[in-house]
Amino acid sequence: MRLYTRSGDDGTTGLFGGGRVAKDDPRIEAFGAVDECNAALGVALACPGADPRIADLQGLLLQVGSDLATPTGTPHEDKVIRIGEEDAATLEAWIDEVEAGNGELSTFILPGGSPAAAHLHMARAVCRRAERRVATLVEANLASPQTLVLLNRASDLLFAMARAANAAAGVVDRPWPSDA
Repeated sequence: MRLYTRSGDDGTTGLFGGGRVAKDDPRIEAFGAVDECNAALGVALACPGADPRIADLQGLLLQVGSDLATPTGTPHEDKVIRIGEEDAATLEAWIDEVEAGNGELSTFILPGGSPAAAHLHMARAVCRRAERRVATLVEANLASPQTLVLLNRASDLLFAMARAANAAAGVVDRPWPSDA
């Protein structure tokens, strides 16, 4: 199979289950932002000592993408695993595990620190963008609210992981406002 199909040369793309929409359709913007987050996670995962749950989160984000790319009532809907409450519960358990090793947080912190933490903060910011794009779909009843909940928990997890990465590297989180 060829990598290129030429079917998107007109500015449209296909949805799973049929139908074509503009490449800047809100649905495409949403799962495109999820894909960007997944790519940012790939960079974070490449850092030495990366939390292996990052790879599991990538799998969940692929599931989010397929959920968003498959409108309800389409022919292939039964081939898609929809995001459910249990997925957010899994992320909440991971957040609790990671946060148990983090120090008390009493102020906002600036993104950055060690390279691993900086990559996780970048992934978190991209995840927040995906969350905003999905919120548009949820408001229009074009996506499940559970996808929004999952992305919210994912960004929280990435924040916790970034703090843990800094701690593991011996880097102190910089508070905002900084006294330096």
